[in-house]
Amino acid sequence: MHPFVFSTTSQIIFRPGASAEIGNLVKGTLGNRVLFVTDPGLRTLGLCEPALKSLADTGIHTTTFDGVEADPSLATVQAATEAAKAAGATGVIGFGGGSSLDVAKVTALLCGSGEDIDGAWGVGNARGPRLPLVLVPTTAGTGSEVTPVSIITVGGDEKRGVSSPIILPDIAILDADLTLGLPPQITAATGVDAMVHAIEAYASRSPNNNPLSKMLARQALQLIGANIEKAVFDGNDRDARGAMLLGSMLAGPAFANSPVAAVHALAYPIGGTFHIPHGLSNALVLPHVLRFNAPDAGPIYAEIAADAFPDIAGEQGDQGRCTAFIERLAELSAKLGLQPRLRDVGIGEEHLSGMARDAMKQTRLLVNNPRIVSEADALSIYKAAW
Repeated sequence: MHPFVFSTTSQIIFRPGASAEIGNLVKGTLGNRVLFVTDPGLRTLGLCEPALKSLADTGIHTTTFDGVEADPSLATVQAATEAAKAAGATGVIGFGGGSSLDVAKVTALLCGSGEDIDGAWGVGNARGPRLPLVLVPTTAGTGSEVTPVSIITVGGDEKRGVSSPIILPDIAILDADLTLGLPPQITAATGVDAMVHAIEAYASRSPNNNPLSKMLARQALQLIGANIEKAVFDGNDRDARGAMLLGSMLAGPAFANSPVAAVHALAYPIGGTFHIPHGLSNALVLPHVLRFNAPDAGPIYAEIAADAFPDIAGEQGDQGRCTAFIERLAELSAKLGLQPRLRDVGIGEEHLSGMARDAMKQTRLLVNNPRIVSEADALSIYKAAW
């Protein structure tokens, strides 16, 4: 048994309707002046209003920053930080998908510590302290509410990360009611994203791969595998929505402590350059990366195949289970209505070599892959996905 470190959010509240009681849940944690970070779509839908009313009813003065976009930019983080400072914020709430949660994390860090973002990029470089922080996910995919990582887009299309336990929130609030009626395409993409988190965490070559991450990854695959189709095709199935939200959350600390690898590394150029949603970017390359990894990771994938797809347990041998697992993942994405190929999302074949070059910049991820990936390998994977 090798040594490892495992960090996650200190308090997790999982209850339908909890976000409408957020004032009482965070009272005493955030102070009386809060920056509420979200996106314009959620404001338009009115999804934020019960939470904002609860905060007001509890006597907490709230300033709303709703300028978060998909794949949030450094400019957005800077704008949120300025809004927090101008409001004299004593705490930060992130409310939304992974983008809003990531912006809230870095905003809390920069406001609490006064440090320069350029010194915080990378693993363990954030100094802190941060402002008190509460995160409320409205999608079941990123697990950002329980991970010490924030991904921000800089310089147009380059993604950089702040990775430090300092940006783990004080409280994560998981309210399945917030995900009811989420569009099928978003439900599918974020659900597959969470599956990727679990798969890559379980198979990670990281020296910090650990029994807790493996256990959580398997539980996440069981929950998501059993419920993703129900959630996509019946958006108001509260039980399925709750299972997806819980599965996503469990995959979060799994990959935060046993980090992801080549699927994410190859997905980042797709999202950063072509602005394809992160979950879909992962889905586009997932089966092709797993096929590339299979010579080295086949027995590992065989161990978890039946967690996601129980009938695979009847397949004979590791190779049979591994092959069936990869094929079923590809079939699942298509069944859920996700575009199957890079060409289907407007990526031309002439872009593949540049994407392979960009993917190789993701050294912090590629080092965790079960099989070494060269630029030529990355190009071959993209060609297979095209």
